[in-house]
Amino acid sequence: MTRELGVGIIGCGNISTTYFKLSPLFKGIKVIACADINPAAAETRASEYDVKAQTIEELLANPEIDIVVNLTIPDAHFPVSKMILEAGKHVYSEKPLVLSLEQGEQLRGIATANNLKVGCAPDTFLGGAHQLARDYIDQGKIGRVTSGTCHVLSPGMEMWHPNPDFFFLPGGGPILDLGPYYIANLINLIGPVKRVAALTSMANPTRTITSEPRKGEVIPVKTPTNIHALLEFQNGATITLSASWDVWSHNHANMELYGTEGSLFVPDPNFFGGTVSASGRDKDIQPLETWDHPFGVPNQEHKQGMMANYRTAGLADMANAILEGRDARCSLERALHGVDVMVSILKSGEESRFVELTTTCTQPKALGIEEAKALLRDAG
Repeated sequence: MTRELGVGIIGCGNISTTYFKLSPLFKGIKVIACADINPAAAETRASEYDVKAQTIEELLANPEIDIVVNLTIPDAHFPVSKMILEAGKHVYSEKPLVLSLEQGEQLRGIATANNLKVGCAPDTFLGGAHQLARDYIDQGKIGRVTSGTCHVLSPGMEMWHPNPDFFFLPGGGPILDLGPYYIANLINLIGPVKRVAALTSMANPTRTITSEPRKGEVIPVKTPTNIHALLEFQNGATITLSASWDVWSHNHANMELYGTEGSLFVPDPNFFGGTVSASGRDKDIQPLETWDHPFGVPNQEHKQGMMANYRTAGLADMANAILEGRDARCSLERALHGVDVMVSILKSGEESRFVELTTTCTQPKALGIEEAKALLRDAG
């Protein structure tokens, strides 16, 4: 019988429900306990999902737990992940992994010294749509990728999140909050980044919350909310990335990649599914024939209709990688390179210059249909 790794969750806020709901889909992991600095929050989640509510100290000492999922706010990711590693547990963190390269290198050092693994969201690049795009590029269907555009633009987070303060503080902002989805997918599709340049700004020094229960409350903005960046990849491709919470509406596509033989149109990297389209030199843009990838199958009802949501796939892949002695797709190496890209973009905006990256990584191994099915308890 395949061994399971016990999972504990620290941080029982909004995002935790996704991990509780979707983790039972996957082999190799079982959520056992949860903890939060607010004990009532942990008790609520424990009751909802039939797991143990523990203090953080109890969870870290729990011998049944092998991996701890860090779902705290971004500013707490480093100290909490460090504490988890020092307790002898593997770590899987929500994005961003950390807020500086120095923090990431500290985690790497502790993990290496103790033979532990660190993984990090996002895992949406494992979705059926993005793996179809990866397969299309790998087959050389658009030739060599030479350039492209990415846009993630909206009015902001204070319109829906019950406690949006941290989005507008250092460690938040659209690059560190939403950039990971785009950068992880670009690494998946193209590979590592060589250098970046950016212009950054903010439209307003404060925001007014329009969501409940704090509607009308004014909060400060302490990080750029409007970023336009240029990324040069190690393979020579140049990609523009625009990320803003100062845009009320737009008609930009989420992601377009241009190659020597054609173009590829990739859906929102924040989601697992969607339509991938392409053209050749004939300029005739057509949707690609869908394939039977399990992480592209709609499985949840959203306001947009039925959508594919397989978050925790990255956690499951990490657990199975530990059990099988292979590389995890959402690895420390790739997450830290993503952090390097994002903090370098912000640094470029502050200093008005190109910034050379000091890290690199490999592309993750593609997750084909059979590999994805192997992660699921019931592959259908």
